[in-house]
Amino acid sequence: MKINKPRGTRDFLPEDTKRRRYVENILRQVVKNWGFNEIITPTFENLDLFTLKSGEGIVGELYNFTDKGGREMSLRPELTAPVMRMYVNEMQAYQQPTKLFYFENCFRYERPQKGRFREFWQFGVELIGSSKADADAEVIALATEMLKSVGIKGKLHVNNLGVIRYLLSTLDLEHQSKIMRLVDKKDDKGIDDFLEEINAPADLRIKLLELICLTGQDAIEKAKKLVGNIPEIENFQELLKLLDAYGVEYIIDFGIARGLDYYTGTVFEIYAEGLGAQNQVCGGGSYKLIKLFGGGDVPSTGFGLGFDRIMEVCNLEAPDDTPVVLIAKESTRLDAIRTAMRLRPYMPVYTDIMKRNFKAQLSYASNIGAGYVIIIGEKEVESDKLTLKDMENGVQELLSIDEVIMRLGNR
Repeated sequence: MKINKPRGTRDFLPEDTKRRRYVENILRQVVKNWGFNEIITPTFENLDLFTLKSGEGIVGELYNFTDKGGREMSLRPELTAPVMRMYVNEMQAYQQPTKLFYFENCFRYERPQKGRFREFWQFGVELIGSSKADADAEVIALATEMLKSVGIKGKLHVNNLGVIRYLLSTLDLEHQSKIMRLVDKKDDKGIDDFLEEINAPADLRIKLLELICLTGQDAIEKAKKLVGNIPEIENFQELLKLLDAYGVEYIIDFGIARGLDYYTGTVFEIYAEGLGAQNQVCGGGSYKLIKLFGGGDVPSTGFGLGFDRIMEVCNLEAPDDTPVVLIAKESTRLDAIRTAMRLRPYMPVYTDIMKRNFKAQLSYASNIGAGYVIIIGEKEVESDKLTLKDMENGVQELLSIDEVIMRLGNR
C-alpha cells in the first residue's frame, strides 16, 4: 500500500536539504555573532499556552489533541509563547538582557497555498529584559542583517503602536483591539464602518484614517499635527536615530499594527521582492507576555523569520560537497576502508559497498558528479601512495595520503 505525505507537508530531498541547511547555518552564524544563544522548546505544549496568548479562537487553527492522560495538548503553531513559558519556568534568574534564538518547525491547521504550509519552519529571536529603544533597534538591525547575509532584498516598514493607541485611548479596550486587527488587515472600510457602529467621534474617525495612511520620511511631522508631540512619537524618533546609526534603511509606516494585543510599542515588518502577495518574510516588535504566563512584568522584543519564504527567494547554492570516491579492486578493498577512515575527518568519502568492478565504480563516480576519485590498487598499496584522479580533466597524480589531505581537505 502506498502512503502519501500528509497534506500541507513536504519531503526535502538531499539536494533541497543541503541548500536549506546551508542557508540556515549562515543565519545561525549571524545571530551568534550578535551575542544570541540558541534554545529548543518541546514540539507540543499544553493547549492553554496558546489560548492564553491568542484567545480561544486560535483553536481552529491548531493541531490540538487530547493525550492518553486526558490532557489538552497542541503542536506548537509558533515559538514566542513557548519561549516565554520557558523563561518563566527556567530562566528568570538569568542576567538581563537575555538574548535567545531558535530555529524549529511549527504547525498550523490551515488551507495550504503558495508559501503557506501546515508544517513550516520559523527562525526567531527574542531579546528579554529591556524596554529601551536600543533593544528594539538592535533586534530590527539584526533582522535586516540576517536577510542581507543570504542575499534577500527586503523593505523594512516600522511603526510605534503607542501613537495609534494614544488616539484610541478614549475607547474601551475591546473596541481598541478590534480596530487594531482591522488596521493590521489594511481594511479601511471595515475600520470606518466599525467606528460608525460604535458611534466614535467624527474627529477620531478622521484622524485615525489619516494616521494609518502616513508613510515616508515626513510621516512623523504629519503625525505630530494629528496627535501632538506626545512621548510615543519622541520614543519613535529615538528608535529611528538608532536605526540610522546601524545603517538600516526603513520606511516609516503608521499602518503597521501586527493586530495582536500584547505588542506594546515598536512593531515592524519586512517585505521581500519576488514573493507576490505573500511577501512578508519577517515581523515582530516589542511586547509583554511573561506576566501573562506567571512571571514578572518583563519587557521583550523579538521577531520571526519565515524560513520557507526565505528559501523561495534566496538564490544561494550550497558549496559542492560531493564525496571523493575511493575505487579499489577486490584484493585492495580492506585497504580502501582503512584509507577512507583516515580521510573522513577531512573530507566526505565514499567507498564501494556494491562490489562493483573497477569500470562500474568509475562510472558511479562520474554519475554522482564526483570531482575526484582515489584509486587504490596493488601498486598503490605497495608504494604507500594513492592515485588521485581529477574527473574534470582526467589528470592523475601519485600522492601520499598527507598530500591528498592537503589538496582536498579545504575544498
